[in-house]
Amino acid sequence: MDTQQPYDLILHGGDVVDGTGAPRLRADVGIRDGRIAAIGDLAGAPAARMLDIAGLVVAPGFIDSHAHDDRAVLDMPDMLPKVSQGVTTVVNGNCGISLAPLRGDEALVPPLNLLGRGDSYGSFAHYRRAIDASPPAVNVAAMVGHSTLRVMRMGDVTRAATTAEISAMRADVEQALNDGALGVSTGTFYPPAAAAPEGEIIAVCEPLTRLGGIYATHMRDEGDRVMEAIDESLRIGAALNVPIVISHHKLVGKQNHGRSTQTLARIGEAARAQSVCMDCYPYDASSTILRPERVAICDRTMITWSEPHPEAAGRYLEDLAREWQCSPREAAEALLPAGAVYFIMDDGDVRRILQYPDTMIGSDGLASEGRPHPRLWGTFPRVLGHYGRKLGLFPLENAVYRMTGLTAMRMGLRERGRIAQGFHADLAVFDPDTIIDNATFDAPTETCTGMRHVFVNGVATWQDGAATGARPGRFIADRPQPPKR
Repeated sequence: MDTQQPYDLILHGGDVVDGTGAPRLRADVGIRDGRIAAIGDLAGAPAARMLDIAGLVVAPGFIDSHAHDDRAVLDMPDMLPKVSQGVTTVVNGNCGISLAPLRGDEALVPPLNLLGRGDSYGSFAHYRRAIDASPPAVNVAAMVGHSTLRVMRMGDVTRAATTAEISAMRADVEQALNDGALGVSTGTFYPPAAAAPEGEIIAVCEPLTRLGGIYATHMRDEGDRVMEAIDESLRIGAALNVPIVISHHKLVGKQNHGRSTQTLARIGEAARAQSVCMDCYPYDASSTILRPERVAICDRTMITWSEPHPEAAGRYLEDLAREWQCSPREAAEALLPAGAVYFIMDDGDVRRILQYPDTMIGSDGLASEGRPHPRLWGTFPRVLGHYGRKLGLFPLENAVYRMTGLTAMRMGLRERGRIAQGFHADLAVFDPDTIIDNATFDAPTETCTGMRHVFVNGVATWQDGAATGARPGRFIADRPQPPKR
């Protein structure tokens, strides 16, 4: 154990939950130069600062495996919604939607507009340089989105790409990977990519096979045809020979509630032959752009934003339809472009998916929404407090593993996600007896209870329950490496 040089900080007397799933251990954690320098009994060791955390847990900082903070890390770099709940790293560019490479008005095409309005970034390198020049309070890893590439390279996204368009998109993917992208995400559920056939996706993503990276997918269907969508995702991953992440796995529509037993069995079977995992958020309601054809299969629908009717944010579509004396679908069409929370899932499926051994935790939160889904502010303490401590879905150590070590391993993020000597000092210190989410659908921006301190690369971003204003985040250019030939 290295005790020769003074530590910048010693976290003293807490219970270390190291991110591997191992039982907690009473130990001190010494930090030096942004790294974890020692773990053990550091009583009497010289340190610039000693922080007593007796009765608290120190865990690796949480990694949001499914974020849409592409623009937020630049426009609201304090990242309060994430820092306040212990998040130290966000993985952006999910669901086929990335902020780069784009040119101007392309960013306004749904669902790219979910990232909000602002500057555009003509290359992935440009986006990375912007983060390096003005670091946020969290680390950032990012994928390049297939829908983004289609919108940029194709005049008409309602058809399959031509050979020339595929070649241009494939070159974009290769350049993005060389510039530090984590991988490629697809969102064939959304209109810009719905017409893309399986072969197009494989051809566009071919650089992943040579250069490594993640293939993450918001599948074509999470309802009646979910099994076909899973099989397509598995075929694409197998053809590319890369790790697959099934994004925010869920079952939508009452007729599909309970089918997670079927989907998880299929994914588990496939995992014996290829690398496949998933992420999940701990809520039974989803949120994305408002699609009028979707409201009929929802128990209810809450509007999060609307350009023609901004006053509708926070209102239920059914109430608006009664006031306007029209059908819910007609009301939805009048609100476009807009966003919505869909009460469309079953908590039994949510619990079953959360308990699956290879489920990572991702918020899927949308910082640009005027009335966001509470997952933006509450995902990680909700897993720890509601599903872990209160409902007993898993012990604390396993819950932390799903937010840290598992995610770092699956995403190829080196020297993060664990409390281990030499690893980056991304840490969350919380009260295991009180940690809980407070964000609700009626009050979606309430901070959680029980998060005491958060450190990113050894620097405090959250201290004694308040933001410090520090912005020590970095762009992370790690990714899974290609298989050896």
